[in-house]
Amino acid sequence: MCPELFEIPLIHLTIKSYGLMMVIGFLAAVTLIRRLSRDITPDPQLITNAALYSLIGGVFGARVFYVLHHFGDFKNAPSSIFAIWNGGLELLGGVILAVAIILFYLIYHKLPIRRYLDILAIGLMLALVFGRIGCFLNGCCFGKPTELPWAVRFPYNSFAYRSQINPNLERGRPDPQLILPQDEYISFIDKDGHWHPKLYEYLTDQQKIEVTTGKYRCLPVHPTQLYSSAAGAVSCLILFLFWRRSKKAGKILTKPGCTFSLMFILYGFTRFFMEFLRDDNPFEFDGLTISQNISIAMIILGAVLIAVFQKIKPKSSKS
Repeated sequence: MCPELFEIPLIHLTIKSYGLMMVIGFLAAVTLIRRLSRDITPDPQLITNAALYSLIGGVFGARVFYVLHHFGDFKNAPSSIFAIWNGGLELLGGVILAVAIILFYLIYHKLPIRRYLDILAIGLMLALVFGRIGCFLNGCCFGKPTELPWAVRFPYNSFAYRSQINPNLERGRPDPQLILPQDEYISFIDKDGHWHPKLYEYLTDQQKIEVTTGKYRCLPVHPTQLYSSAAGAVSCLILFLFWRRSKKAGKILTKPGCTFSLMFILYGFTRFFMEFLRDDNPFEFDGLTISQNISIAMIILGAVLIAVFQKIKPKSSKS
């Protein structure tokens, strides 16, 4: 876990690992999309412009999704809603708004919508690979405790640690997973009854040993961020092979738009089952997280889009 990579001298601006990985993912996706769209784009700059707009909209959407999801944390400090530099983005919200913006952009410039969306789907999965690595470095989107040999331990006072020392009724967990002595390790309890560990530097030498290598260290958890990154890489490869196959006429599911539709199905399935291993999102509807409910909708949407696109007769380059 390394949420802050380094600080720029003089201006004292810290470079966040999550933000940097998002930028790297964005650049990788744009490079791939430009390369794959060489045969259909009249001007490569249109791709770059669309990507820039989607990046801005994606960050906005990811922040809005996070704020809505954790609105209770902002009730007493509404101005902190805009403090995006302190972290707090949800990738799913960013993807939804980014796709909407790109769709509007393609319609506005009268570009071949479905063909561009197919290529966009491949780029989005590539961006996801880097975005989830950013989640791992940031320590968010953490998994449930496990004894698997590849489990990871996050440091004291991390997102996972604070979750483990508190009960979580929203996830059906009335008791903490890790019991800390309140009078020694806890600085205060907030109005919601959540315990907040002292800053590491204020612990005694013995306490530092206990929370790093002793009985009060973070429980090992599933590295769900890396699972998601690997799933994104596999999905990216599957979509690329499916897209390349779709360029051959006469085969089933080769109509423009099918690759884009398949992206919803692949991401929906992987995200739905990944939520069973994650330990951060609350259960909200029918015993499922909001992400699982959205995933179900994405799977259905993908299947419907494939059926619709299969019925559409090929047109000119606008198809």
